[in-house]
Amino acid sequence: MGGEKVRLGAIGVGHWAGVLAKGVEKSGAAAIIRCYARTGESRRAFGEKFGCRPADSLDELLRDGAVEGVIISTPHSTHVDLIQQAASAGKHVFVEKPLALAVEDGKRATRACEQVGVVLMVGHHRRRLGATRGIRRMLDAGELGMLHQLEGQVCNWNAQRKRAGWRNDPKEWPAGGLTGRGVHIVDNLIYLAGPVRRVMAFSKRLLGANALDDVTAIALEHDSGPLSYIGVSMVVPWRISTAAFGTRASAWSEQDGAKLYFQKVGEETRTELPVETGDPFAEEISEFARCIRGGGRSETGGPEALEVVAVLEAVLASIRSGRAEEVADSRQQA
Repeated sequence: MGGEKVRLGAIGVGHWAGVLAKGVEKSGAAAIIRCYARTGESRRAFGEKFGCRPADSLDELLRDGAVEGVIISTPHSTHVDLIQQAASAGKHVFVEKPLALAVEDGKRATRACEQVGVVLMVGHHRRRLGATRGIRRMLDAGELGMLHQLEGQVCNWNAQRKRAGWRNDPKEWPAGGLTGRGVHIVDNLIYLAGPVRRVMAFSKRLLGANALDDVTAIALEHDSGPLSYIGVSMVVPWRISTAAFGTRASAWSEQDGAKLYFQKVGEETRTELPVETGDPFAEEISEFARCIRGGGRSETGGPEALEVVAVLEAVLASIRSGRAEEVADSRQQA
């Protein structure tokens, strides 16, 4: 994208803010010029590392007329209020997933942006990974035949490490790793198979290394027909994958989108296919900048993010009730 870079403010300066800041730099389409966090030391360190000026308060950052948009990477429960404040200040919003922890809150956030005409984009970057994009192209070309079943896994041993503060709070991380990372797989499955009709879920503290659930299993039925499965663990070896099984062939996005495998009906083994490499963080920031400069809407805007939140809310309802829950019941929340 040519022309002047979009000027952004970072709200939240933790580890993930650094990942996104590197994506901003690599995109060439934007620049972070201000940053804010609650502690002066952390915002000064972030400012020195990424060449931006710390703000002493959130209000100072939002009143800065040079800041066109914000990147929010803060605890999940803070997203909605921060989005509303940013939109009220006329700032475009990029927020890390999930958009919210409840559909009603997510709708408040999207309405705040719609009412003043600012861009809202949510960081569901894993649909942009090379192998996941490859599966989508196969589906579009009819190479898999009828899409029959899908599955996704997010396994990460980090719950065995010491977790403190909001990262060890079940209210911030309901269903454990589902809220932090599993929602990416929810988005991937919706991206590949369309909206979800109903879910059945189980979640528990099996190892019990900390306060969070460490294993979650979800069965999903899509409106378009296929059934899906998501498995999440916070205590077993690392694995992030998405697979689509069709009546002609199946395809796997593995090693977090770095590897793509394909297997036709009648074949006994999979074949590895080349993957188009890229940086999903730079790609999503470039899209955010294009939307700000040229109009249009994001691939992962409010409506897409709300579908993920509706599934999350239905999953939590199923865990509580022990029954299958209709996603429409969540989707229709005020």
